[in-house]
Amino acid sequence: MKRRRFGAATLAALAAPVVGGVGCALQPAGRPAAAEAAAASEPSDATATPPTPPGSPDHPPPAPREFRAAWVATVANIDWPSRPGLSAAALRAEALALLDTAQGLGLNALVLQVRPAGDAIYPSTLEPWTEFLSGEQGRPPWLPGEAAWDPLAFWVDEAHRRGMELHAWFNPYRARHSAARSPLVAPHIALREPGVVKAYGEMLWMDPAEPAAVAQTLAVVADVLRRYDIDGVHIDDYFYPYPVPAPGARDGAELPFPDDAAWARYQARGGTLARDDWRRAQVDHMVQALQRTVRETRADVRFGISPFGLPRPDRRPAGITGFSQFDKLYADAEKWLENGWLDYWVPQLYWPIARVGQQFPVLLDYWLAQNPQQRHLWPGLFTSRVGTAGVAAQGVPGNIWPAREIADQLALLRSRPAAGGHIHFSLIALHQNRDGLATLLRQGTYTTPALVPATPWLSAPAVGLPGLRRMNGPAGLRVRIEAAQAGAAPQRWAVWRRLPATGTATAPRWVFSALGPAEREIDPEGADLVWVQGQNRVGQLGPRALVHL
Repeated sequence: MKRRRFGAATLAALAAPVVGGVGCALQPAGRPAAAEAAAASEPSDATATPPTPPGSPDHPPPAPREFRAAWVATVANIDWPSRPGLSAAALRAEALALLDTAQGLGLNALVLQVRPAGDAIYPSTLEPWTEFLSGEQGRPPWLPGEAAWDPLAFWVDEAHRRGMELHAWFNPYRARHSAARSPLVAPHIALREPGVVKAYGEMLWMDPAEPAAVAQTLAVVADVLRRYDIDGVHIDDYFYPYPVPAPGARDGAELPFPDDAAWARYQARGGTLARDDWRRAQVDHMVQALQRTVRETRADVRFGISPFGLPRPDRRPAGITGFSQFDKLYADAEKWLENGWLDYWVPQLYWPIARVGQQFPVLLDYWLAQNPQQRHLWPGLFTSRVGTAGVAAQGVPGNIWPAREIADQLALLRSRPAAGGHIHFSLIALHQNRDGLATLLRQGTYTTPALVPATPWLSAPAVGLPGLRRMNGPAGLRVRIEAAQAGAAPQRWAVWRRLPATGTATAPRWVFSALGPAEREIDPEGADLVWVQGQNRVGQLGPRALVHL
């Protein structure tokens, strides 16, 4: 396999640290909790030291912040599982392999598709089991003789154990995918409410203008919010469906979406909007209702939208051309962002940097300028365009990209501080290390761990001050984190180690790491000072505890 080489300038840009974020005022370290009775070593209390001012040798720099995520698509078995009909043990093993890839790479969040098409990857009374797990809609994802299990709960628990967020990705309108093979079963909405589901092309779609269809989606999202400890609710670019060409048409004609019944009711009530505007109003209503549902059900969960990446035609920068989601999907995306109807925005910038008509930096700068509410902006990257090393080495133009394209896009994002993260579509390309991309990112772009950016307009209980204790045992000196006696449990730990100056260096060096909430033992690795603070559900850091070694 041919190894691809990357220029020194690219690697240097990728390895540059990311800084910024919202922290809490420094506070003195408190008295550690009592030592565990069963401790085999002899602990000594950490020293309680008054806070030091920022910029002093005893004060670390701000924690690095960047949203580093990947989508995990279940529809058509794109990412997980690899095929339908696996045993529960095999399903869990595949999930763990993907989770380990994400953790090893340095990602801090995953966006898992939980509702591919009016179905579910978790037990639900509202919608049937998806066939993309078991091979048959309505059949649970375990074989005879295996114990029942909940795949979504498993993903949430395992992601959190690794210090990663888990966002639940819902398709709000799709009711059946073209890759589906088994018949629909109860309680699928197409059987319970057949009048609100329409056939269009090779798929079934819930009509956005039918109140029962919208109510179903809102009920499903609220159910997941109540039952699962998810960190985000996420929808993508499928609103009204992408147009289907009319059979036999040679003039580009498209099949109209079959919403005549809802349109007629609207007109009969005296509605005055043009049909396109009326359709956009339906999607606007759903977006606002979803945000309201998230806020009212779980105030600490973020709501994110990932729209098609091209602007509406009347607002496009010079030279930008292509598909219009405003006219074809009836998605007034700019309106949603400008009004702050979401917490994070993931425009799908699925084109190379130099693609004429869809230049990546031009589109990125456009979306950054449409964000007066200063919501998080974390573009989606088409990482799955990266081919295998052999294909990429051949320089195939068009849809096969070399790994360096994604690396260069990430470097470009880093040059815009307002773009505080990104999401890869999708995790399987990183898991397969296509063209050495995962290796490149692990050794360059993601060398320094990062915390998820804070979301200061949301609220969540603050974490307390952890205790720190020196532990001298057979493995040598360790620092043990002891849970705070007050405050919320942390979602992860932010840890700074101060390494003394060596050689010709005149100043100490700070090394940052992010640990899962259950990771309580720190190897100082030669540090003379360790700082620790917990991060709460909306990314805010609590008070720092420190111990001199």
